[in-house]
Amino acid sequence: MTDAPDIALARVYDAPGAAPGARLLVDRVWPRGVSKEALELDDWIREVAPSDALRKWFHHDPGKWDAFQRCYCAELDQNDEAVERCLSWRRKGPVVLLYGAKDREHNQAVVLRAYLHEQLRQGGAA
Repeated sequence: MTDAPDIALARVYDAPGAAPGARLLVDRVWPRGVSKEALELDDWIREVAPSDALRKWFHHDPGKWDAFQRCYCAELDQNDEAVERCLSWRRKGPVVLLYGAKDREHNQAVVLRAYLHEQLRQGGAA
């Protein structure tokens, strides 16, 4: 689990409740072996996840991390509705972005958290 004061990150396989806030699944596909009840979700915002093409190209390869971040941010720039859905939750209080990737440092939730922080900073809502 990686904590920020307002946006935390957690793997879907981590125990719920370690970080306070609305629990938002930000993966495009449902995580294997996890029930909806066990996940204790507040929302599943699959539309904010990287496109299937980008996700498959990246394949959690740290060597592609810099390019993945640029490409994913470009996708987020074109995805106002899904980004706003995340921001709306954050404006109500802390959130926990849930992801299924094994790599805690190189995944879309890491990029999304930084992107959301920047959007909030620019909008003065943080």
